[in-house]
Amino acid sequence: MTAQTFTAQMSGFKGQWRLYVVLLNTTDPWPEFGFDRSLPVPTFTERTDALSVLGFEPVPGATWAWTEDRETCGEPASPVVLIAATQVRSRTGAIA
Repeated sequence: MTAQTFTAQMSGFKGQWRLYVVLLNTTDPWPEFGFDRSLPVPTFTERTDALSVLGFEPVPGATWAWTEDRETCGEPASPVVLIAATQVRSRTGAIA
C-alpha cells in the first residue's frame, strides 16, 4: 500500500517561521511546528526534523519550492511573504 501524500508548507507568521502540513477535506487542525525565530531561515535538516516530529517525511526525491506572495492581496506595495512547499507522506502510511 502506498502512503498518501500531502503538501507541507513553511512560511513566516508573526515574525517567526512555522511549518505545517495541509490536510484537505477535514475539520481537524493541521499539524504545525513553530521554529520560534525569524532568522536564520530553517535549514533543510531542521525542516526534515520538524516534519518527523509531526509524523511525516519528505517523499523521496521531493524538493522544496519557494514562492513569493504579498501580505495584502492585490497591493503591489505590500510586504513580501515567502512560502516554501514540498510533498510529504505519513511515516506510517496513514494519518493517526
